[in-house]
Amino acid sequence: MAELYIGLMSGTSIDGIDAGLVDFSDHKIALVEFHYQAFPSELRQSIQTVSQANQAVLLQDYGTLDSRIGRLFGETANALLTKAGIPASAVTAIGSHGQTVYHAPAGIDGFTLQIGDPNRIAEITGITTVADFRRRDIAAGGQGAPLVPAFHQAVFSDSSQVRTVVNIGGIANITVLDDKPAIGFDTGPGNGLLDYWYQQHHSGVFDPGGDWATSGRTNQELLTKLKDDPYFRLAPPKSTGKEYFSAAWLQQKIEAFGDLPAQDVQATLCQFSADTISAAIRQHAPGTTQVFICGGGAHNRHLLRLLAENMRLPVASTATIGIDPDHVEAIAFAWLARQTLNGLPGNLCSVTGAKVPVILGGIYPGGPGLS
Repeated sequence: MAELYIGLMSGTSIDGIDAGLVDFSDHKIALVEFHYQAFPSELRQSIQTVSQANQAVLLQDYGTLDSRIGRLFGETANALLTKAGIPASAVTAIGSHGQTVYHAPAGIDGFTLQIGDPNRIAEITGITTVADFRRRDIAAGGQGAPLVPAFHQAVFSDSSQVRTVVNIGGIANITVLDDKPAIGFDTGPGNGLLDYWYQQHHSGVFDPGGDWATSGRTNQELLTKLKDDPYFRLAPPKSTGKEYFSAAWLQQKIEAFGDLPAQDVQATLCQFSADTISAAIRQHAPGTTQVFICGGGAHNRHLLRLLAENMRLPVASTATIGIDPDHVEAIAFAWLARQTLNGLPGNLCSVTGAKVPVILGGIYPGGPGLS
């Protein structure tokens, strides 16, 4: 009998929702169906506004956004089931990452905030929903991120080689898989600043294939200034977000350079992402024999070329080891929901810095309401 879970994921790129229906029966992890739901442009803009550093937000606007995202997550899960021809009653649980709007884990009162009301997801779908995965790790002294390395370790490890998995979303993170406890951390910007700059100059959401970046030239002085940020000198465990590597951060960096051609800035940002990812791998995983890419950045051909040139190592999509790069995170949060319901930890202390492994997330029961 199939053991079905749904994973729902929306990342720091704020483009839409990835939904995966996953079968965990017979000691396997098999994607049954996948569905992508783009955010309406107005909703994406509302999320971007709330996510800005030091943004004043009305509680009414925050609460409304939380409800709207939760409703869209629930509707996306139902659309996935319709696409698969599977009834909700066949699904054990949904694992919902939600939408990160702020991530500031440092200090005794550090926190991370993902919205998308799981009560609405459970009510709309009738399926038990596990959500709010990150805050328990922070309560245990961790960064709350990244969480996907635990899943990477479960599915991508190979005892015959040292692999580094690079997840390139708005923020990039790496997972180092060798014969020691996995390490992983956020390396810095992935697609986030690239997408922002592209949107300032084009009608689209992202630079397809990195083609616009290839039309420009890297400005070495700007590149040096971008890389001269204290975050890159911090030792892991560490995590970051778009509230740190923000539009304001970028504008402050480029204001001293006058009227640089826009395509040159894009070229420099692409090199910046490639360089900081590569530097993290060289420093913390020098024994790496192969690099595998997942997340939206896997489609940026120019970025992958730059990574391969920097690393002088084979760089391939995670599709070559069994999982499409667009599907990894949705499957990961289905896996994390299963960990929670089975009473198993979902974090890796060697990655997040938590004092102890912990069971992640809150459980919101599905099924009909009580009469």
